[in-house]
Amino acid sequence: MFPSQDAISQAARANVESSLNLYTALTGKTIESIEKLWTLNLTAAKASLDESSATTRQLLAAKDPQQFIALVTAQTKPTLDKAIAYNGHLANIASGVQAEFSRVAEQRFADIGRQISQFVDEAAKNAPPGSENAVAILKTAFGNATAGYEQLNKNARQAVQAFEANIASAASQFTPAASQTVNP
Repeated sequence: MFPSQDAISQAARANVESSLNLYTALTGKTIESIEKLWTLNLTAAKASLDESSATTRQLLAAKDPQQFIALVTAQTKPTLDKAIAYNGHLANIASGVQAEFSRVAEQRFADIGRQISQFVDEAAKNAPPGSENAVAILKTAFGNATAGYEQLNKNARQAVQAFEANIASAASQFTPAASQTVNP
């Protein structure tokens, strides 16, 4: 009933190669995302330092408390807009990583599915007479596992889409509310 040693060896080799490709792809995407995050944070820190220095000079040059309060109030909306933009960039980086990881995981699962299907087909070809029930049970188990994974993957995608929609909704509601608070 079992495939030949050569078929098992080839399947194992293909699995190791596929795992290596998965590791390489995910590691590359992780490093790319860390680089984007690093660049975003350095850019934000540099801009913040420059703007803080300029704002401090303006505040120190204020001639009376009203002018000081007016300068502080004038800085609130641009600072809030920059924080919202930063969070948007951060969300884009995270979303890109999540999408790539999902794509690679789906591809990996499809590869594993093909390998298992080939393995089961090979086992069915070499099965001794009277073992049809065992082969049918194996195929059914594999089919059920595949269907379960596909449903889990679909639910995970829907959860991520709902999460992203909630973040976008919150951001769109926060921006006008913040503007009203800053400019009553």
